[in-house]
Amino acid sequence: MDILKQIFSPLTHIKGRTLVILIIIQTVVALLLWEIFGANGLIPTPLKIIKAVVTIVTTEFFIDNFFSSLGLTLTGMGLSIVIALVVSYLSLIPVFTPLARFIVKCRYLTLTGLIFLFTLITQDGHQLKLSLLIFGIVPFFVTSLLSIIESINIQEYELCKTLRMNNWQTLLEVVIIGRLDQVFEVMRQNFAIAWMMITMVEGLSMSEGGLGTMLIKSNKYIDLSTVFAILVIIFALGIFFDYLLKNMRYWLFPYTKIHVRK
Repeated sequence: MDILKQIFSPLTHIKGRTLVILIIIQTVVALLLWEIFGANGLIPTPLKIIKAVVTIVTTEFFIDNFFSSLGLTLTGMGLSIVIALVVSYLSLIPVFTPLARFIVKCRYLTLTGLIFLFTLITQDGHQLKLSLLIFGIVPFFVTSLLSIIESINIQEYELCKTLRMNNWQTLLEVVIIGRLDQVFEVMRQNFAIAWMMITMVEGLSMSEGGLGTMLIKSNKYIDLSTVFAILVIIFALGIFFDYLLKNMRYWLFPYTKIHVRK
């Protein structure tokens, strides 16, 4: 009865075994209902999707497509975080502030209308995909990083002045070194955006393969079991990478666990 009271009571935080049991029960119920009521429908049932997942994962070309998508994503993420960090740190210099604010507003630009422009600028399909991926990620990186910088307590800056540090030393100690763990968290959160975009940009040039290419080809032939199977694989990989990056933050910055537990 205590567990029922907890899970149905608002503003109650549950964790540990209770949370795991609740997730498992809800997942099993949802899958059973899907399997029962979706047997005669157009959308494939969980059993068919699982069989398709096993078939795809055990094929030889899956590994090549997976590493093609992963390599493109990691390259785009790496370049994006470097560009975003440079822009965000430079935003503290007044002459570069308008540039940083403009990049933040670029979140509202749609990539669809810019594909032709990027096609003219880039030399091949790989550069086209990479440039679109970077253009789609950088504004969100900069937005999150500027939010971190703006949330810094003014007392930290005053402490540096008390220690006779100049403005450049203060920038290094307070903003750059002092917020490295939060930069890593921003990278983890925005990895989801990059992973979600990868299927779209890979559809622009299919010569290098990738999970997006597999998805688009299956969707073209209305092979719904394979489509849903690839979506499940992409979803599962996204959760795995999110978990991995989260734990990497704890390994690199152990003190962050203290803040989280508070």
